Amino acid sequence: MAQAPLRVGLLGYGIAGRVFHAPLIAATPGLRLDAIVTANPQRREQARQEHPDARLVDDADQLWRGPDQLDLVVVATPNRQHAPMARAALAAGLPVVVDKPLAPSAEESRALVDEAARRGVPLTVFQNRRWDGDFLTVRSLVEKGELGRVTRFESRFERWRPAIKPGWRESAAPGEAGGALFDLGAHLVDQAVQLFGPVQHVYAEVDRRRPGAEVDDDAFVALTHAGGVRSHLWMSAVTPQLGPRMRVLGDRAGYTTYGLDVQEAALRDGGRPDAPGWGEVPPEQYGRLGVDGDLHAVPTEPGRYQDFYAQVAAALRDGAPMPVDPRDAVGTVTLIELAHRSAAEGVVLPVPPLA
Repeated sequence: MAQAPLRVGLLGYGIAGRVFHAPLIAATPGLRLDAIVTANPQRREQARQEHPDARLVDDADQLWRGPDQLDLVVVATPNRQHAPMARAALAAGLPVVVDKPLAPSAEESRALVDEAARRGVPLTVFQNRRWDGDFLTVRSLVEKGELGRVTRFESRFERWRPAIKPGWRESAAPGEAGGALFDLGAHLVDQAVQLFGPVQHVYAEVDRRRPGAEVDDDAFVALTHAGGVRSHLWMSAVTPQLGPRMRVLGDRAGYTTYGLDVQEAALRDGGRPDAPGWGEVPPEQYGRLGVDGDLHAVPTEPGRYQDFYAQVAAALRDGAPMPVDPRDAVGTVTLIELAHRSAAEGVVLPVPPLA
């Protein structure tokens, strides 16, 4: 007898909820998007059209009053609400996925992970960029030794958005966790640590370039990994000419690739990960491997954002590991905090051991 699908409650229907979480949940076998929480009239209408079988809920408190009607909660709200909404879900005994960053501070992130462990309720964090095609390709090349001993990893999320758009991401209030470091850096830092392991030292340059900007919109972060690799990470809203998405240098070869993963654009255009050819990159966009004068194209692995929720379903059904250990997210927020402090003080900072 087939098992009933796991019922998912989605908190928030902005960019994160509407573009990323809702279509991925809806396309995952074994999951059903059961409830969408948003009080915004326009977003409610979008949700009604795009997911007509989901019930619309004005307030998350309505979910906590009937926790037996759900099997999973996804927090895709503004950053300031990540921790309180996740705590409420945990208190209701509901497994929870939290969009990145887990919380606005390492202290609050750590407390949330500890609470989940104390209650014995699963918690994971949506670090979807671990399933970018270029990241999967770089990881494969590194693991196969195609680059030799890697010495430097360069990674960029750069944009040209010189005009400030109103919203919480542009707010200087600490609880909002706004700015490029929290928004884009949460991906870049996580990817670097996944590839090259623990970090010993952090150095950063963080700026506000646009007139009237309250938060950082241009940042550089240098991580020194315990294994000797140096990761150089750029994140910016004010880049009129974009650099390589990734460049990895080893003592045998290098690998360079341009352009963002294709999945986000496909999701924004209404695509679904169960469509044929999902995540595939055309040959003209393949990265190049080798040494100058002897370069060849390497097919980019198809991106697989759908794997995140497939692994969540397996974890809840079969006891498999959650796709992202929430302690990784605590480490990411810790490094972001150190980067802000490094930039403010103009120094290289050691990374304390994670408690």
